[in-house]
Amino acid sequence: MDAGRRKPGGRPTREQAEAIDARILDGARAVFCRKGVAGSGMEEVAAELGISKHTLYRRYSNKAALLEAVVGLDVGRFRQALSDAAAGEDGTGTLDALRRAAFRYVEIGSSRGYAAFYLSVSAEAAISPDLRERLASWSRDALEPLVGCVAAAQSVGDLRTGDPITVCAILVDLLEGVNNRIRLGDDTAAVAPSLTRLFEERWAVFIAALGGG
Repeated sequence: MDAGRRKPGGRPTREQAEAIDARILDGARAVFCRKGVAGSGMEEVAAELGISKHTLYRRYSNKAALLEAVVGLDVGRFRQALSDAAAGEDGTGTLDALRRAAFRYVEIGSSRGYAAFYLSVSAEAAISPDLRERLASWSRDALEPLVGCVAAAQSVGDLRTGDPITVCAILVDLLEGVNNRIRLGDDTAAVAPSLTRLFEERWAVFIAALGGG
């Protein structure tokens, strides 16, 4: 029998279990985006997915555990997207890899759906020291590929020396400016700045300030 198929009445395969978990986490994320983390409960998530609360609680003991899993899945996807972008073209230099990863950062981060979730998490973190600590940890994990690109560029003199985490933080501050301009922009404006133009302007500032040589 095909190992990837489930026997009638049997336990799901690992692939099926992972697919079920991903569906639950994506559904929970949708609820958190729409209602905010503070305004969402396990009941709303279960209703969104059309499953029983028992099924949800069997996997995640409370909302904090569910949020941890949702963000964990997001961070893994985000890290992979940055890593894939950095490795996208063979034979290019370290600054090219960093630039590709940085542009992928704004492509993802400028999405209003993406922003709605993380702004909601940040709002609750502002009054929750525990969540604030978790948010900082999630951010460090998500940015590791970008920090690695910075360190690689520094190692060959393409960027000035210094703590790569600090240099990465400066770059992220510039990139978040792009994200905010896009997310809060007027969609009806006759002439609106493009994501590419906004990115190139800030990338030029970053290189002028911290480029090697």
